[in-house]
Amino acid sequence: MTDGRVEIVSGRERRRRWSIDEKLRLVAETYEPGACVRQVAASHDVYPGLLFTWRRQVREGTLARSAPAVFLPVRAAREPQDPVPAPSERVTSRAAGQIEIELKDGSRVRVDAGVSLVSLRRVLAALRG
Repeated sequence: MTDGRVEIVSGRERRRRWSIDEKLRLVAETYEPGACVRQVAASHDVYPGLLFTWRRQVREGTLARSAPAVFLPVRAAREPQDPVPAPSERVTSRAAGQIEIELKDGSRVRVDAGVSLVSLRRVLAALRG
């Protein structure tokens, strides 16, 4: 039989939730001059192995503050008065990645997405000249 005594266990037995900021603060504390991971762990009631895990995660980049959300101003463009481009040189979209360029004299050039800019400029210069 028991003698009616109850033992209360305290210390590191409880499971705690640590925020990212708290983890980073504790990890930074372990890197201060003269700091010892075991002493930092004991002073914050954390297992040293957990601090070593957080230090590794910081080194690997998996434990870091998320970048704050950035909002940029957006303005909707008004509908242009004359939506048709000038007849001198029209560029229209055809198939995916293909454009058609119509020159002043009525000649047309169809270009695929893979064409180099240098080659396109040479062809257009030859057609204009």
